[in-house]
Amino acid sequence: MNDRHPRTRRSPDKSNGQQTPGPVEHARIAAAVREILLAVGEDPDREGLRETPQRVARMYEEMFAGLRKDPAVILRKTFTEKYDEMVLVKDIGFESMCEHHLLPFFGRAHVAYLPNGKIVGLSKLARAVEVLSRRPQVQERMTEELADLIMKELDARGVAVILEASHTCMSIRGIRKPGAICATSAMRGAFQSNLSSRSELMALIHNNR
Repeated sequence: MNDRHPRTRRSPDKSNGQQTPGPVEHARIAAAVREILLAVGEDPDREGLRETPQRVARMYEEMFAGLRKDPAVILRKTFTEKYDEMVLVKDIGFESMCEHHLLPFFGRAHVAYLPNGKIVGLSKLARAVEVLSRRPQVQERMTEELADLIMKELDARGVAVILEASHTCMSIRGIRKPGAICATSAMRGAFQSNLSSRSELMALIHNNR
């Protein structure tokens, strides 16, 4: 049977050997949004909604831009440095999209690592968070992927990632509990095995709060 809507074309991503999506198909998204408006009983041709399908297509291209980027590339520019104490960048703002309801969740990321002979520019850690956040996902997976990515690319002695986020799929629908915060963590290396390193991390994160 012919598929009226073929799967998005994918092209090889030479940086990691995996497949990455092809260009965003704006017309296909717009057509789907128009169908949703019709299905809920709206008139997609009225003035206020006439350009909504195209706006949503452009929004999805922005919100899911991380699908077409390899965050590992960001962390590959490193500097040789003998510094071996904790490096922590906290309160990195991020916005992502819950894959269960396609509603946003947003919050702060705290990222720490223990160098093993090399360091990375601090802005690169924030950029890695940005790329990984721009995908449909669950917070738990984003936390794990970010920790594994930094551990691998920096060959660190330890990595810690803590995400704190508010989920609109929980605050504006269903249970409707605005203000609830989901916290997830992923510990690697020394942060997992050394209690004092983990205690120092938590003290630094919560200092002056």
